Amino acid sequence: MRIGFDNDKYLALQAEHIRERIGQFGGKLYLEFGGKLFDDYHASRVLPGFQPDSKIRMLQQMAEDVEIIIAINANDIEKNKVRGDLGITYDEDVLRLLDIFRSMGFATAGVVITRFENQPNALAFRHRLDSLGIKSYLHYPIAGYPYDTARIVSSEGYGKNEFVETTHPLVVVTAPGPGSGKMATCLSQLYHEHERGVEAGYAKYETFPIWNLPLKHPVNVAYEAATVDLDDANTIDPFHLEAYGETTVNYNRDVEIFPVLKAMMERILGTSPYQSPTDMGVNMAGMAIVDDEACREAAKMEIVRRYFQAAVDERRTGLHHEYVEHLELLMNQVGVDTNFSPARSAALLKAEATGAPAGAMVLPDGRVVTGKTSDLLGAASSLLMNALKGVAGVDEDLFVISDEVIEPICDLKTSTLHAKNPRLHSDETLLALSVSSATDPIAKQLVDAADQLRGCDAFFSVILSPTDEKLYRTLGINICCEPKYEQRRYFHK
Repeated sequence: MRIGFDNDKYLALQAEHIRERIGQFGGKLYLEFGGKLFDDYHASRVLPGFQPDSKIRMLQQMAEDVEIIIAINANDIEKNKVRGDLGITYDEDVLRLLDIFRSMGFATAGVVITRFENQPNALAFRHRLDSLGIKSYLHYPIAGYPYDTARIVSSEGYGKNEFVETTHPLVVVTAPGPGSGKMATCLSQLYHEHERGVEAGYAKYETFPIWNLPLKHPVNVAYEAATVDLDDANTIDPFHLEAYGETTVNYNRDVEIFPVLKAMMERILGTSPYQSPTDMGVNMAGMAIVDDEACREAAKMEIVRRYFQAAVDERRTGLHHEYVEHLELLMNQVGVDTNFSPARSAALLKAEATGAPAGAMVLPDGRVVTGKTSDLLGAASSLLMNALKGVAGVDEDLFVISDEVIEPICDLKTSTLHAKNPRLHSDETLLALSVSSATDPIAKQLVDAADQLRGCDAFFSVILSPTDEKLYRTLGINICCEPKYEQRRYFHK
């Protein structure tokens, strides 16, 4: 696949730039991490060559200087808010993050529970943290936040928050998701540090939008597509334009809050070190783009994926048609439509020819393979087998898994497990292939080729089952589905 981003250059530039920012503030920096600290698959899709764990790898280069604080909103704990990508609650994700950071050798200062008002679930979570030996700190709602800066930057505001003792030059503040209070945590710490006579500063690390790309560059438009549910919008940073005469891109919420943030920093530090939201950022991703056209094409495909994801979600829930309409506008902005991927037309043609659900996938070399529904395999299973044959150089007509292996599994599903559909899901097919690989070298060749499908685009003529969708995502295959079900029913598993 065509690479558009130099990951090694990015890691070097990013670490150097953060070290410079630490030095700017006398050796102590609170760095708010927006987005995902690792597993950033959106960035890897729109910047081909960007590794999903790039940001955490960059921090590992500076591990001796790094300490991590995790912020979580007490109201999110109370409502059992769930991370959509992982299917776990925010409080459970805090524990997951702590395990990951500890396994990677990072120092962790503790967990800040923001907007705490004695919520029962938040209290229970704090007791749980205490029982695990994890330090926790409480931050409280502030009347007039965020506009009453005099109250906020005082003993009645940030002064009431519990101070997190840190010992490292770079304090990374991260969270399970948006709205967790990362910025407020950073500024509260800044207030307490300066009350103690310690020099410290604040900066923000957001990958998107990329400040030195044009406003309507597909990579930046793809960010709007990814946050359509948050109603984020990219905009020219007017403060940067006024201060420096330079056009840069930021997003609406940072631009709207900047005058307030600047006023807070002036009250804390005496003067604001920043003249614009762009000044606050440390992101160097735009400097590591080596093939702009490759990134443009990848971003356009991501916008199309987001459209089909929203259309399928609307079909499942009957909600948020406005997301679909917004994404249609974004597709129009970058000059693409629903047929941008050749996999869609191939899948729909196959479905029309066979009268049953079908799928298609674009392989790394640009070839398109298809899969159809059969008596023993579903469309997702058939496509997976044909795609593996394609990348492994095996004849598509060759039967690799014999009926003698498949049929007992089908029989088990219907007679013992009482499933109505005897066909193998893609995970069952992969297991059958793995069993066959013990005695069949061609089957082993296909199993070994599975990683070559990572990053490929697949399209299906109907909404996939959760089982097939999970397997494809685990293999790193990007999927889109036509927003319709295989069967006309009210209830779908």
